[in-house]
Amino acid sequence: MPKSEATPDRPCLLLLDGHSLAYRAFYALPEENFSTTTGQKTNAVYGFTSMLVNVLRDERPTHVAVCFDRSEPTFRHEEYSEYKANRSASPDSFRSQVSLIHEMLDALRVPHLSLPGYEADDLIATLATQASAREMDVLIVTGDRDALQLVDERVTVLMTRVGISNMTRFTPEAVLEKYELTPAQYPDFAAIRGDSSDNLKNIPGVGEKTAAKWIREFGSLEELVNRVDEVKGKVGDKLREHLDQVLMNRRLTQLIRDVPLERGISELELGPADRDEINKILDTLEFRGEIRDRLFKIVGSAEPTSDEGFEGEVVVLGPGDVAAWLRALPEGRAGLAFRGEYAKGTGRLDGIAVAASAGTGGRAAAFLDPAALTEDDETALREWLADPARPKAVHDAKGPMLALWSHGMELRGLTCDTALAAYLAMPGQRAFPLEELVRVYLGRELRAEAGGGGQVSLFDEDDDAARELALRALAVTELADALEAFLEPRGGTGLLRDVELPLVTVLAEMERAGIAADREYLEGLETEFAAAVKQAVEAAHASVGEQFNLGSTKQLQELLFVKLNLPKTKKTKTGYTTDAEALAWLAAQTEHELPTIMLRHRDQAKLKVTVEGLIKEIADDGRIHTTFNQTVAATGRLSSEKPNLQNIPIRTAEGRRIRQGFVVGSGGPGGAFETLLTADYSQIELRIMAHLSGDESLIAAFESGHDFHKATAARVFGIEPEQVNGEMRAKIKAMNYGLAYGLSDYGLAAQLNIPTGEARTLKEEYFQEFGGVRDFLNAIVARARNDGYTETMMGRRRYLPDLNSDNRQRREIAERMALNAPIQGSAADIIKVAMLNVHRALKEAGLTSRMLLQVHDELVFEVAPGELEPLRELVVGRMNAACSLRVPLEVSVGVGRTWEDAGH
Repeated sequence: MPKSEATPDRPCLLLLDGHSLAYRAFYALPEENFSTTTGQKTNAVYGFTSMLVNVLRDERPTHVAVCFDRSEPTFRHEEYSEYKANRSASPDSFRSQVSLIHEMLDALRVPHLSLPGYEADDLIATLATQASAREMDVLIVTGDRDALQLVDERVTVLMTRVGISNMTRFTPEAVLEKYELTPAQYPDFAAIRGDSSDNLKNIPGVGEKTAAKWIREFGSLEELVNRVDEVKGKVGDKLREHLDQVLMNRRLTQLIRDVPLERGISELELGPADRDEINKILDTLEFRGEIRDRLFKIVGSAEPTSDEGFEGEVVVLGPGDVAAWLRALPEGRAGLAFRGEYAKGTGRLDGIAVAASAGTGGRAAAFLDPAALTEDDETALREWLADPARPKAVHDAKGPMLALWSHGMELRGLTCDTALAAYLAMPGQRAFPLEELVRVYLGRELRAEAGGGGQVSLFDEDDDAARELALRALAVTELADALEAFLEPRGGTGLLRDVELPLVTVLAEMERAGIAADREYLEGLETEFAAAVKQAVEAAHASVGEQFNLGSTKQLQELLFVKLNLPKTKKTKTGYTTDAEALAWLAAQTEHELPTIMLRHRDQAKLKVTVEGLIKEIADDGRIHTTFNQTVAATGRLSSEKPNLQNIPIRTAEGRRIRQGFVVGSGGPGGAFETLLTADYSQIELRIMAHLSGDESLIAAFESGHDFHKATAARVFGIEPEQVNGEMRAKIKAMNYGLAYGLSDYGLAAQLNIPTGEARTLKEEYFQEFGGVRDFLNAIVARARNDGYTETMMGRRRYLPDLNSDNRQRREIAERMALNAPIQGSAADIIKVAMLNVHRALKEAGLTSRMLLQVHDELVFEVAPGELEPLRELVVGRMNAACSLRVPLEVSVGVGRTWEDAGH
């Protein structure tokens, strides 16, 4: 169906059924894929926000409101006590997200309404009626078919069908086409049909076709009732027998159009969103770049935060002009911007822009095409870029650095990467677009300023692409100064200068090198996993004596809980859950083999998909070139993508087989490298915990010479380490690691499959022995609440304003973050320093061995012939020297032809 965009002469009111859409989002997106590091589920918030952004983008309404149901009974419950009585209670993980959706709407400046005694549909009906009276168009987004009674020439309903993105647009014509009824007739039809979701009974033996036929034949329910004796046969008898139920259904499905709302249509006008609040809640929810980018595109369509742009003289340098222009460039830091593509450890440059420092008086910027340089130009540019005495600022420098290498050029003298600087300033944010940083830190818009005090306007240039790139270079020069000034009093300039900036070059070299992959082996592994998936499918069919779709939740529920009558799992809106946890529980509770087969099928399917993805990422050089990200994890950890090599399975034997596909490669001295070497820190986070807490018992456990987890278990249970059994060790190991992540009583209980009370007692016994750890953890939260941030051993800060929130849920999330950030963040800082130390030492020693991967606390190297022993000594020494702790760092090393063989 066609859609109509709002115009000033024809405003449009967008109304959304909040609970209906949130529920659909909750069940459309798997919980396990959407949660914060603290365990807060976010699938409903993410799905709802994504849907809202899409509708705002596509429909461009001038006014908007989201209406929510309330927990109090409505007038419908007063008339019919069984109204909606068949509905199960909302899952805790859904209820915990409703307030977060409200906060997201507040940040977006989208009004949300609710009123005791009424449902969201009634509020929608009232606002739609008021808007129509004002000759506004109305668009209603809902999953409730009762809203179809509101459709008319001005009111359109967008009905969700599957998930949250597949919708049907209902105009009067569309309602008539689908039901052969008018919108006004729809509630009469619905009264006869009944509604199981609202517990409104239908007429036994009367389906939708008969109900619609009666309304078409008699014109309305009222007329049908007046002439009810004309309906013949058994269905007529049933209708007369249940007429009271039908009439009650009709009263209950009729939407109220005069709810006494406190807010009028004029108060629902869509205005500018609060960018700072949006950033804050996106950071709290740990939403990554894609949805943030879409959100800010919508926000950007509101009133700009500043009327001021950028001005300066811009030239497009032709062949022969570059050398002279660079010689004339004033002293001070220059801003650089690049246009091109960066992937697979290499890149292509289509344009470079250079801007003079903001502090050199008149602003000037130049654009040059790398493909149109003379020999003298190329020499001058290469020398200027590689000159460490010429300070430079770039936004997100790693990609351009890789591209410059492919052009035979080096980038040195980098004193600021504005993306990295912004990350240190706002570590919880997941994306750092230059446009947004310019607004936040400069109060400007990333656009050219018309006029400009007699200077040549950027708009006077013919080349739009050149003008845009030069504009970015101009912005980077000012933004670099502003971000450094922001970081200086917060202690962030040292981390930027000494850790994050030099690490850019190290990561770029690792991406360029990649790691060799054995394609033939991986293809064979994929075939094995595919066969295992097929075998699991056949076994599943055999176990129940029929074929079914293993990917269909509905079919699996029918088999497990109806045909096999297995014990019921947790109830959800779509039935009893069949997630991995539920299947494992069923496998333990019953003797039927289907749950076990389903778990095996899912495991094998996941492994197959992982291997397929790796094979697709093998480049022409036979190597996989991942991309390392410095600006994703709020704690400072590096992440990996395309593909994510930090996510290669290691806990299962089958998963570890995938690591066998990563091998020592060619390209070294003499044509090949000798072996792979891996080195990782042993229990680094627990050593940091012991160091920071100063707990003498914990330190003594490390110094005892016993298995650390056995040693701590022995202290907790008051026995000798030799008496500690596997169950005791597992409990204390969960405690040792969990405390550093803010593990709650409930979380520990779930992890160990023990009652919450037992978990609470275990924690109390633990803290009786390790009181210094308890005091340290309490002090972290208290200090962070007072300061507003946590800090690592090297001064990396994470700001947590929600520690003082009056929203309990937000406050508890922030408390868990406060517990986690100093420990995991310190571990991240240490491994980064270790990487820099090793990289520097490799250069100084003249070794040709190279660092390929960083995976959490592990480094992977490719060893050149004859360099194994000097490399081993160098790596262990430099990693141990990365930080001095009361419990010294310990590095384990392994060697082998494959990544798995080199494990230890």
